[in-house]
Amino acid sequence: MDYNEAKQKIVEFLEKKKDIKTKFYFNDLVKVLGIKPREAKKFINQMVSENILVYWSSGSTTMYGLQGAGKQAKAENEE
Repeated sequence: MDYNEAKQKIVEFLEKKKDIKTKFYFNDLVKVLGIKPREAKKFINQMVSENILVYWSSGSTTMYGLQGAGKQAKAENEE
């Protein structure tokens, strides 16, 4: 799997689910890609660095979502 294919799969998944839920665990994204976690981490980190995904942490848990989606983004004027 190449980066563009991974990006497309993740964005499509998050767009489809955005009305229900805007933040997902790393393992959820790994399942979407169907690849090993180490390889998925490279793709996900690249998407974060390109501002496609945002990294969110409560201190005890880490989640990922599309840039500008969700209540947190609206509260922080990320739209």
